Amino acid sequence: MKKPWIEIGLSFLSVFMIGLLLVLGGCGKAEGVEPQAIDPETDTCANCNMSVADDQYATELKLEDGKFEKFDDIGCMYKWQEKNPDVKVEQGFVRDFHSKEWLKEEDAAYVYGMDIETPMSFHVISFADEAEAKDHADSHSAEVMSISDLESHKWVKDMESGKHGM
Repeated sequence: MKKPWIEIGLSFLSVFMIGLLLVLGGCGKAEGVEPQAIDPETDTCANCNMSVADDQYATELKLEDGKFEKFDDIGCMYKWQEKNPDVKVEQGFVRDFHSKEWLKEEDAAYVYGMDIETPMSFHVISFADEAEAKDHADSHSAEVMSISDLESHKWVKDMESGKHGM
């Protein structure tokens, strides 16, 4: 016959292990992932090879292998992903258009319009606040988009805008 304190200990250990597994299993893969600083002297866009300015247009991807890819335009980030479908992305980052603060790409609201100038003429910018995005869109004959809208967006450059062309 088992002693009661052994049964209590085994029960406690079982409950503890199940709880630990639930906590660890519930952690998101991108928790704690932070963007890297942009160095305009050395960072180049992984898609178009232009210099990446430390401004509101800069974006980056943290890959599952720990590497970061940086981009000078949201459109370049999406074009690079189209060209590299087998690369696993841990987290994407964009910048708030006004504050230039980094945002996880899924937390941003996006504005697309032909009157919006971007470094590579993809005409998409990002905002932390959806109301600010709507105000900006209304004043630029543009539309507010979500991340799911961007995933199905046709990423074509406006070659007439006078900006860079790739």
